[in-house]
Amino acid sequence: MGVSSGAWRWDLVCEQRGLNKVISTCFFIGVLLGAVVYGYLSDRFGRRRLLLVTYVSSLVLTLASAASVNYVMFVLTRTLTGAALAGFTIIVLPLELEWLDVEHRIVAGVISSAFWTGGVLLLALVGYLIRSWRWLLLAVTLPCVPGIISIWWVPESARWLLTQGRVEEAQTYLFRCAALNGKPVGEDSLSQEALNKVVALEGGQQRPSYLDLFRTPRLRRISLCCMVVWFGVNFSYYGLILDVSGLGLTVYQVQLMFGAVELPAKITVYFLVRHVGRRLTEAGMLLGAALTFGISLLVSSETKSWIMALLVLGKVFSEAAFTTAYLFTSELYPTVLRQTGLGLTALMGRLGASLAPLAALLDGVWLMLPKFAYGGIALLAACIALLLPETKAAQLPETIQDVEKKRKKIRRSGTED
Repeated sequence: MGVSSGAWRWDLVCEQRGLNKVISTCFFIGVLLGAVVYGYLSDRFGRRRLLLVTYVSSLVLTLASAASVNYVMFVLTRTLTGAALAGFTIIVLPLELEWLDVEHRIVAGVISSAFWTGGVLLLALVGYLIRSWRWLLLAVTLPCVPGIISIWWVPESARWLLTQGRVEEAQTYLFRCAALNGKPVGEDSLSQEALNKVVALEGGQQRPSYLDLFRTPRLRRISLCCMVVWFGVNFSYYGLILDVSGLGLTVYQVQLMFGAVELPAKITVYFLVRHVGRRLTEAGMLLGAALTFGISLLVSSETKSWIMALLVLGKVFSEAAFTTAYLFTSELYPTVLRQTGLGLTALMGRLGASLAPLAALLDGVWLMLPKFAYGGIALLAACIALLLPETKAAQLPETIQDVEKKRKKIRRSGTED
């Protein structure tokens, strides 16, 4: 069964086949820009509103991509789709975490990531069954519809509302949440006077800025370290994918194999971050990925079974590092800058993903040099991760001042150290 491809429809073969690569390049450019733009906007205008924008934009732009009548229209719509999808990926998890206590943040992070894995597995099946690229785009757009409908029941972050001084709205959501959970809440604890005191203490109505990520010492250190960690995670992750592409597997086999490997990786993350902590888990998984690349240097290219085993193991480490990075970074940044910080780190991550194929070209200098590059960057990121503060059992910071002062840890009983 053949694949209906836009490359043939728009004559992107032979001399013009390079234009086919431009499509994926522009898509990732959109992802880069979307991470920065949506990160700032969701801190400025709210998580719920921007989440709806990303859903609607993804739906409309993907439909437009499927209906493209020429190459330019397709490239433009795919670029904008990449931006919308980047916004979605950095908004969902922080919105969840801002509604949860310490004990349930890990569960939420792993479950959200598990749904991503389900999508990866389903995409392999759908891509195999639907060979027309237009119908495939329409099929992968369908989940946006229930996503848009579900926004009706998704509450805005009460934490974010309080940082913006919108006390009445925060109070409404908090009462609704308490009623939904069957928790009796006294009127005094959620009165406007009590919440106004919280706003006054936290310094309400703060406006986000990317410069704020570097103005104060502790936040500057967090931002610089997270940028290196995210770059290393993505660089080594996509370097691993490039290694798999050299084994002669079809795109469907690679998608299915990687999707199947992701589930045990996420289960591993769940137990490690609970008992070991975020920092050591992140550093350990990156170190594992680096060692995988190092060991592969000693394995003969003719022993494909060993190479495949190492790639699967490397995928487990890389995926675990990815999952931990999202949870860890979301807990490090304060509410007023959480999305802005995630946008910046996601930008560095996508930059690492974009440079990974270029590093593969180093095999012209020395065949093993790309693996040295992937493993070396992963090792550097592992070391840098150790410089980050631990967030295990720590309350989410609300303001820049919360980050700068020593973070208080809470015991499971709810008392502070």
